[in-house]
Amino acid sequence: MEIQPYLFFNGRCEEAIEFYRSALGAQELLKLRAKDAPPDPARPVAPEHADKILHATLVIGNTHVLMSDGDCRGGNAVHAGFSLSVTADDHASGVKYFNALADGGQITMPFQQTFWTSGFGTLIDRFGVPWMVNVRHEEPTA
Repeated sequence: MEIQPYLFFNGRCEEAIEFYRSALGAQELLKLRAKDAPPDPARPVAPEHADKILHATLVIGNTHVLMSDGDCRGGNAVHAGFSLSVTADDHASGVKYFNALADGGQITMPFQQTFWTSGFGTLIDRFGVPWMVNVRHEEPTA
């Protein structure tokens, strides 16, 4: 079994794909646009929505992140009740991911040393998606 996040971007999915590609090295696995769907007379696609993304799959690290433009009402989606968590292999990578995701967003806890790791911080990115960036805990060596 796998559990995968499915994010809706209110018409900004294409922009989000490019942002996560730049910030996290995301790879696009699949992208289906409204115009690619079989015609459905009961639910015709408005011409202005033909290029909107019905479904996309990104691979970020070892995780598949599913996404869509959703209902295309515009603005930021409200993502509440969860955070996506990135675990960086080292402090420098943690700083890099945190700063990249925070660009155009809001830092809710600065990236800093904590009692469990050399770096942890939280933010809400420019699309309203909450993130936690954590550096992998290193076990003390004997």
